[in-house]
Formats: sequence, C-alpha cells, structure tokens
Amino acid sequence: MVNLETLVRDRLDDARAAAHGRSAHLVVHDGPLRQTVIALLADTMLDEHNAPPAASLQVLRGRVRLTGPGGGQELTAGQIEAIPHARHGLRALEDAVVLLTAVTEVREPAPGGAAREAVHT
Repeated sequence: MVNLETLVRDRLDDARAAAHGRSAHLVVHDGPLRQTVIALLADTMLDEHNAPPAASLQVLRGRVRLTGPGGGQELTAGQIEAIPHARHGLRALEDAVVLLTAVTEVREPAPGGAAREAVHT
C-alpha cells in the first residue's frame, strides 16, 4: 500500500534538493497503466510533450498550469482534469505535487468484441 502524503513530502524534499527543481516517482505500473507522483518547485516546468492515449492530472498539493491548446488551465490542490489529446506541458505556479495517471496503449475492439493488437504510442 502506498501512502500519498508520504510520497508528497518525499518528492517535495527531493525536488528541493535537485538542481532542476523536480522529482518523480512511478507508483503504479500495471500493463498500460502508469501512475506517477511528480513534484515541481514554483516556476519549474515540464516542457511541452505529446499526450498518451488517455491521461489525467490530479493536484495533490499546490497550484499548477496545464499548458496546451487555448492557453491551458490552472488547477489547484484537490482538482483533477483530463489531459488534452494534444501537445501540452506543466508549470508549477507554486511548489506543487501532482498525480499523473496515464494509459500508454489502447486495445482496439475487434469485430465480435474480442481485443485486437494493442496500439502503442
């Protein structure tokens, strides 16, 4: 069992000790499912990158701006948002910790309901 409060505290401590002001820890890796706790110090960014097939971002502490089409969206502790299916980035508006949940592949349904080959991104 994972204690999110402990992970939040540890990731923030690691981010404060890191030259780049970031820290991440993969919490769940189950097939195509990934959950990662990411800490960013104020004004630190994750540069723009491509979106996985499906993902959400939950803010555990602090305040962030999810950048992307239309200028992005500000999120605060307790909020969760689907990540856009387009290039996007993340900027910490204050020291922040987020839980990124991502699905890295999607199985396409075949005729008759069976799953076909996985589509990877």
